[in-house]
Amino acid sequence: QVQLVESGGGLVQAGGSLRLSCAASGRTFRTYSMGWFRQAPGKEREFVAAVSWICDSTYYADSVKGRFTASRDNAKNTVNLQMNSLKPEDTAVYYCAAEVHRTGVLSSDRHYDYWGQGTQVTVSS
Repeated sequence: QVQLVESGGGLVQAGGSLRLSCAASGRTFRTYSMGWFRQAPGKEREFVAAVSWICDSTYYADSVKGRFTASRDNAKNTVNLQMNSLKPEDTAVYYCAAEVHRTGVLSSDRHYDYWGQGTQVTVSS
């Protein structure tokens, strides 16, 4: 079992920054990959970024590449998402998720086993 708690969402103007954090507990953190997903109203949940348990490799959706940075701190059992140059289309509920079975497919939400409760990010124009 893995428990995940996100924090750091809020309201920001376009062009601004936010940093999301996700605290994990219940299983050895460094042994599984972590992902970030988001879901806007009326839309399907989509992949944002992931940090693999292998060498902390990172992966990004094209829509956020160059603006968002995902990182993990294995000593603190946390994964972070630094979001810069935010746009109104980034508005969504953001979820962190744990992929404990090491499928290697980090961009699909079907491969994640545990999810946080989500945190709202709203970007005003």
